[in-house]
Amino acid sequence: MDKNSWIGLLLIMAIVFGWSYFTRPSEEEMQRYRQQQDSIARVEKQRAIEAEMRKAEATEQAQLASAEQSDSVLSVMLRNQYGEFAQFAAGEREYYTVENNLMKIKFTNLGGRIASVELKEYDSYDSLPVVLFEGDSSIFNISFFAQNRRIETGKLFFVPSENVNTQSVTADSLVVSFNLDLTDDRSLQFIYTIYPDKYNIGFNVKMHNLNQLIPAKSTNYLTLNWETFAKRLEKGIKWETMNSTIAYRYFDDDVEQLKEGSDSDSEEINTRLQWVSFKQQFFNNTLISKKGFSGAVLKQEKVASGDKYVKHFTAEISIPYDGHADENYEMEMFFGPNHFKTLKALDIDLQNIIPLGRSIFRWVNVGIVIPVFNFLGRFIDNYGIIILILTLLIKLVLFPLTYKQYKSTGMMSALKPEIDKLNEKYPKQEDAMKKQQAMMDLYKRAGVSPMGGCLPVLLQMPLLIAMFRFFPASIELRHESFLWADDLSTYDAILNLPFSIPWYGDHVSLFCLLMTIVNIVYIKISGQANTGQQMPGMKVMMYMFPVMMLFWFNDYAAALSYYYFLTLLITIVQTYVIKRTINPEEVLNRLKTAKVQKTPTKSRFQQRLEEAAKKRGVKLPK
Repeated sequence: MDKNSWIGLLLIMAIVFGWSYFTRPSEEEMQRYRQQQDSIARVEKQRAIEAEMRKAEATEQAQLASAEQSDSVLSVMLRNQYGEFAQFAAGEREYYTVENNLMKIKFTNLGGRIASVELKEYDSYDSLPVVLFEGDSSIFNISFFAQNRRIETGKLFFVPSENVNTQSVTADSLVVSFNLDLTDDRSLQFIYTIYPDKYNIGFNVKMHNLNQLIPAKSTNYLTLNWETFAKRLEKGIKWETMNSTIAYRYFDDDVEQLKEGSDSDSEEINTRLQWVSFKQQFFNNTLISKKGFSGAVLKQEKVASGDKYVKHFTAEISIPYDGHADENYEMEMFFGPNHFKTLKALDIDLQNIIPLGRSIFRWVNVGIVIPVFNFLGRFIDNYGIIILILTLLIKLVLFPLTYKQYKSTGMMSALKPEIDKLNEKYPKQEDAMKKQQAMMDLYKRAGVSPMGGCLPVLLQMPLLIAMFRFFPASIELRHESFLWADDLSTYDAILNLPFSIPWYGDHVSLFCLLMTIVNIVYIKISGQANTGQQMPGMKVMMYMFPVMMLFWFNDYAAALSYYYFLTLLITIVQTYVIKRTINPEEVLNRLKTAKVQKTPTKSRFQQRLEEAAKKRGVKLPK
């Protein structure tokens, strides 16, 4: 810019600043302006307060007016929602307790259902009574459509019969009912029959003239919604969760179940069912139908957090509806222990929910182990002693088989010097066939079968596996103490760790530890570790197995570890005694005698080995 432009710009700025200075309001004018603004703010605030007061007064008047008409309005709303059942949609929840010799049953008029069941003869891990379910942790509700409205019995207030206030069952049975008596001689009843010395309760659903409200043309079945959060009842929550599931039986057919160890599983069944059971490790809630359910949708989920519940069970069960004037659904409820004899007495195969193994293993448990175990229980109160006697009986029965096994193992040990000579004679890998042929000839001349110890082991396996399933599933062992173990049905922790070891846990089980130590000793003295000289790496595997069992069995029932501990201990004694009866010099003398005798006829196995060797061009020793 030139000089004139700069002068013009300065003049303009001077005029602007001068105008602002000379035209600004005085201090008195500023004070009057602030007072004016404050006055306006106070007026606006007062107006807002008055508006709120008027609004509150209007709301109060509306509420008063609504309160005057609330009964009629609520009545209309309920009528629109529930139709003929509207008169039972409002009320006050009440509870009624009935007891027999085994259970304490609490009913509620809301839904006309059983609200909780307490078993008198059992305690939970924390010494509290066993309560299978209670309060809002369970749902039992029958739903259907009546007059195009969805009716749920769980939301209706039933009228109980007068004898529901009976505190205890003293006669042959006690029948209580919860009723919905509608107009025009229509009714819905839930009828319960409680017996003095039974865990099962009769449950009948009776409908009278409801076919006028529930048309059969559009309704083929009623839906029974049954849900329960299974409460934690055992010390070993991990094992209890793994053994909790939903079991069911096809009508007069097989028993099936959802996956026990699964965190979440479901099944849709469109086939006729006889019963559905919410099964835990030692207790179950079962709903039984005499005519059969049309089908069911079953679902189980592991409760993610906390230690109050183990799993959430859900069952949507279809009850067939024929649309007759009088419908009667005869059912039965079982709330009780997973005790084999008790469940078998029901004659509906409910005892099959007890995990005793499948096929031959279950047969061994049901046909042999359980009868002997129960027989011993009649005379002996200490279950630790019973397990000891049971173990001795089993070892006695199996002794002929174990004798052959240990004798074969002992004779193999006596032949060890000769086997070492063959290993030195054939050190190369390409001479493996020759060494194998020479060993087979050695065994035959000594009268020893290398497979002689395998068959007895295979014959004993069904019993060993059966016992593996039997002890963790035996409710008789629950809360039974022995030595340091306060509960033989769960782990015997002698030390609780301040941290958790992966795959092992946060405690040390002594019976499991003793079983592992004795197993290692057994492997050492039985000569099984010598296998490592013939098969590299096998020796390490033989010793690794007991260590792996230490991790597997740390959470298992103490009774199982105790049984295996006794079995191994007795086996060590048997091995020592049988080995003492075998004279190594006698076995070697038999070899020398066999050398001067005529060459024995070759077995088919030897002939196949020789033929295979000839095809490979290997020259065998004469």
